[in-house]
Amino acid sequence: MSPDDYCQQKTAQSGSSFYYSFLFLPPERRRAITALYAFCREVDDTVDECTDESIARIKLAWWRTEISKMYAGGQTHPVTQALQPHLQAYDLKEEHFQAIIDGMEMDLNQTRYLDYPALNKYCWHVASVVGILSASIFGVTNPQTLQFAEKLGLAFQLTNIIRDVGEDARKGRIYLPINELQQFNVTAAEILNAKHTDKFEKLMAFQIARAQTVYDEAFALLPKEDRRAQRPGLMMSAIYRTLLTEVEADGYHVLQHRISLTPLRKLWLAWKTYIRG
Repeated sequence: MSPDDYCQQKTAQSGSSFYYSFLFLPPERRRAITALYAFCREVDDTVDECTDESIARIKLAWWRTEISKMYAGGQTHPVTQALQPHLQAYDLKEEHFQAIIDGMEMDLNQTRYLDYPALNKYCWHVASVVGILSASIFGVTNPQTLQFAEKLGLAFQLTNIIRDVGEDARKGRIYLPINELQQFNVTAAEILNAKHTDKFEKLMAFQIARAQTVYDEAFALLPKEDRRAQRPGLMMSAIYRTLLTEVEADGYHVLQHRISLTPLRKLWLAWKTYIRG
């Protein structure tokens, strides 16, 4: 299996909504973004699937070294082998890959966030930086496009947090800020025990409204000259914002089950966004 094939398989198996936006890219950019996403999956799985924290830290340390080797041309992993040819072509910076690993390490260091600024910092590492790297691969002529990508990454991560409240709670994690739980009189124990209440619904309505605002703020930053190149991000937005609408329609029942869209619906939303230009 070639490095590109490895990354393609890793991405397709994940079932991620991102996969559908990649389908519309030219081959070279599609290979680059698929390799980037495979890297994100590798380091994320290191934390999520490793039951021994010390081993997870060792693996993340290995990835730090592997990224440094990649920039020196000495990469050994299929993902870094697939990524390396694209580094210079799309101006992908080592500091951004290392920042993603920092974000994964944050999951080993803490399971709660005091307030929105603290959560925002976490989101920057695990999502906004990915947005910047992705936008660079899609094509950037105006530096402001990277601000759009950074903000859009935040919106995506806020959406993930909303969708995965129950799933994260079963792992002992609560990403919803502590002071916002207090604001709506929702206890951590209620979330950890999947107790759905009217108070929880109000809390989630607040979270969704903020996420929608962040999407709007991101779109306002996208320069017209880069809109066509950045269509994959817009496709993802169509899918993720629809997901938020589904969470609302389902009465915010995210504690008991994970709400998702069918592959066909994701493809349809991506296609509609693509032809809209």
